[in-house]
Amino acid sequence: MTRTVSRARVARRIAAGAAYGGGGIGLLGAAAVGLVLAEVQLAKRSVGGGTAPLPPRGDGLYGLAFGHSDPLLLAVLGDSTAAGQGVRRAGQTPGALLASGLAAVAERPVEVCNVALPGAQSTDLERQVTGLLATRTPDVCVIMIGANDVTNRMPPTHSVRLLSAAVRRLRAAGAEVVVGTCPDLGTIEPVYQPLRWLARRVSRQLAAAQTIVVVEQGGRTVSLGDLLGPEFEANPREMFGADNYHPSAEGYATAAMAMLPTLCAVLGLWPETDHLDASRDEDMLPVARAAATAAAEAGTEVTGARAPWALLKHRRRRRLPEPPPTTEPAPPPSEVRRA
Repeated sequence: MTRTVSRARVARRIAAGAAYGGGGIGLLGAAAVGLVLAEVQLAKRSVGGGTAPLPPRGDGLYGLAFGHSDPLLLAVLGDSTAAGQGVRRAGQTPGALLASGLAAVAERPVEVCNVALPGAQSTDLERQVTGLLATRTPDVCVIMIGANDVTNRMPPTHSVRLLSAAVRRLRAAGAEVVVGTCPDLGTIEPVYQPLRWLARRVSRQLAAAQTIVVVEQGGRTVSLGDLLGPEFEANPREMFGADNYHPSAEGYATAAMAMLPTLCAVLGLWPETDHLDASRDEDMLPVARAAATAAAEAGTEVTGARAPWALLKHRRRRRLPEPPPTTEPAPPPSEVRRA
C-alpha cells in the first residue's frame, strides 16, 4: 500500500507539472544518467539486433461478413507498436486485430485508419491528430505511445502534456479515446541491471501519469505494463518479432485481447455499469491511486467516475475471431489516407 501511495504521489506531481507548465521533473535522476547510457549501449548489442520490417499498412475494411456500408471508423495513433512493426501481414497489426474483434461484437464492418509512425514520440501526436481530423472524425481512437519518450529521456511533464492535448482534441471532435499506456520496458530481454530496474520504474511512472491526464480529458486507459513479460520470458522466439525487440504476431494478439473489451465498452457494444467485481480486485479509487495501481497490473482499465474518483476494472478478455482466409483488408469505402 505504501509503495502504491508513493507511486501515486509521483504520478500526480508529473500530471500537475504538465497541467501548470512545469518541466523540471525528470524521468531519471542526473546521477543515474551516465550509468544508464552505458547500460543502454550494452543492451543494444542484444536487443533490437535484428532488422524490423516496415509495418504493413492495415488500413481498410474488416468484418466484411457484415457488409460494406455504415462501418465504424477506428483510428490508430502512436509509435511502432501501434503501427505493428515486427509483423509482415496487415491482419497481424494491432489495428486489424482490434477491428476484427469489434466487427464480430458490433456485427457491422469496421474501417481502420492507422496514422501511427515507427519511432514516434508524444511530440508526433499533434501532427497525427491534425492529419486524422482533416478527413473525418473517428468513432474511436486507440493511442499507444510512451516507450520512445522514455528511451529518449523526454521530461515526463512534457510527454503527458502532449498526450493530454491530443486526447482533448479528439474528445472535442466527438471521438472516444482509449490509450494503451507506456509498456514496462524492464520486461525486455536481455536488458542488464541496473537498467532493468530503472527502465521499469520510469516507464511505470510515465504510464501512471498518462492515465491521470487521459482520464481528466474523458478518455480511458488500459495498462500494457508487463502484459507480455511472462509470455516473452517463456516463449521469446514466438513472442518477439524479427528484430528481437518488437512483438511478434502472437505478442500483438495478446495486447489486442487486453484492449478489446475496453473498446467495446466505450462504444456501448455491451451494457456499461459501475458494478465492480470484487473477485477480480475491481475498485473505485482516487484517480492517482487507480493510475499507480494500473501501471503495476497489466491489462487494467481505468475510467473516470465521480471526480476525483476513477473505476479500476479488470475486464474479461475476449478471444479474437479467427482470421478470414485472406488476410488483406478490403479497400476503405472512402479515401482515408495516412497523414
